[in-house]
Parts: sequence; structure tokens; C-alpha cells
Amino acid sequence: MEWLTDPQVWMALVTLTALEIVLGIDNIIFISIQASKLPVHQQEKARLVGLGLAMFIRIALLFSLTWLMGLTAPLFTLLGNDISGRDLILISGGLFLLWKSTMEIHEKLEGEEEISASHVGTTFGAAIVQILLLDIVFSLDSIITALGMASQLAIMVAAVVIAVGFMMLFSGKISSFVEKHPTIKMLALSFLLLIGVALIGDGFDMHIPKGYIYFAMAFSVLVEMLNLRLRQGTPVKLHQPHLADSDSTNP
Repeated sequence: MEWLTDPQVWMALVTLTALEIVLGIDNIIFISIQASKLPVHQQEKARLVGLGLAMFIRIALLFSLTWLMGLTAPLFTLLGNDISGRDLILISGGLFLLWKSTMEIHEKLEGEEEISASHVGTTFGAAIVQILLLDIVFSLDSIITALGMASQLAIMVAAVVIAVGFMMLFSGKISSFVEKHPTIKMLALSFLLLIGVALIGDGFDMHIPKGYIYFAMAFSVLVEMLNLRLRQGTPVKLHQPHLADSDSTNP
């Protein structure tokens, strides 16, 4: 237990926790948008379940290092690139994000608002399944970063738990802000398109530095914050294709 008194260990924990939070931004965006499709009384539960699943998956991957390292072994060659199990997961996840984001943009801008009550009843389960699948994809980046930053398993697990706890604390506020401002929601969906392209690029060994992606996202949000501050107009109303919460429909 001597490592507990080593300042380098604590520095690694702080640094890794910060990186896990930054890498979790894309996860929060997806979970927030997916949860917003549910009735109001289910949204917080979906966010917490989604982030809880993300923490469980990341810790499980940390305890499965042998299997995780085996994902890097080439399976076949495509377009001159060796494709491994990890690459297949990243490419599949990227394609799913491109499809999902495009469908969401269409639904919010041109889709129908009416939807049957029976479909709404299965929406929570469908939302959790989609969050679970994307959690697996996003967790790969997170765990690979953890393996490169620290050598103690306890440090990596602690960083993941602290980061997910931080995201749980602020995910509600982020979701509420995104839901209140339609332009921010469209930006968030555009970010998912950007992240999808980056995942596909990583799968084909065309690595796009995450710093560029996060800078573009931060700069876009900054510009939109200035727009919201300077232009106090009536926001565009996006389609909300789910039944209203029963509490909100009764006076």
C-alpha cells in the first residue's frame, strides 16, 4: 500500500480523472439527447442508468485487460488497413452515430410529433439499449487512455468512478440547458456527427487528435453562447415526438 503515499500516484489520479471527464463529454451528449426523447418523468432515470452502465462497462473492461489487448490483433485487411476487433467496434459505433444523429436532426426539424402510446411504452428500454451500445464504444477510448496514463488498476478504477460521479452530478443541468435551447441541441447533434467521423477514422488508422475535436466543439459552443446573449429572440420550436408526461398534461 506504499503507493497511496506516493505524490506521483495522486497526480496520475487527478490527471486521469480530468481526462476521463473530458472523454465522457461525448457520452453525456448522447445520453442527454437520447433521454430527452422520453417522457419527462423518465429522463433523469435514463441518464443515471446510462451513466451507471458506462461506469460498469469501463470497470469491467479494466478487469479484462487480456481480452481488451486481444482486440488489437488484426482479423483481416480492408482497403490496405489491418482491421482488428477494436477497429470493428469503433467503425460500427461511428456508423451508428452518423445514422442516429442524422435521424435525430430529421426528427427534430421535419419529423412528426404524433406517436402512439404503445410505442412510448417501449421507448425507455430501447433508449437504454442504444445507450448501452454506445457506452461500449465510448468506453474503449476511455480505457485505452487509462492504460496509457497509469499502471495501478486501483487508480484507473478510482478515476473512472470519480469521473462518472461528476458526470452524474452535472448531467441533469447539461440536459436541461440543451433541451431549452434548440440551437444548442442542433450543435450537440452535429458534435455526434463529428465524433462518429472520428471513430470511423480511428477504426481505419486515420487518427484525428481529440484536442482538435474538443477545440472545435468548445469554440462552437462559445460562439453560440455569444449568440444567445446578444440575440434574445423567440427560439425555434423543435418537434418532440413523445407523449407529454401525465403530470404535465393535468392542471
